[in-house]
Amino acid sequence: MVQALVTLNEHENRILNIVKGKFGFHNKSEAITHIIDEYNEEILEPELRPEFVKKMLKRRDESAVKVSDFRKHFGLK
Repeated sequence: MVQALVTLNEHENRILNIVKGKFGFHNKSEAITHIIDEYNEEILEPELRPEFVKKMLKRRDESAVKVSDFRKHFGLK
């Protein structure tokens, strides 16, 4: 396990304390781990959920709609 000394400003420390309290963590290390896990799921490339893959495979076989003027069809200027 890696240990790190982290310097936080007052605002960042408050946010960390809010996360710690909201999720009932015992220490700030658990709160930081939670934030990293959330970042990993939301921002980094998550695996595609099986239901999404199934939906896209189904849509792949649907017929396409032909549009002569894309902007007009979707009400764009």
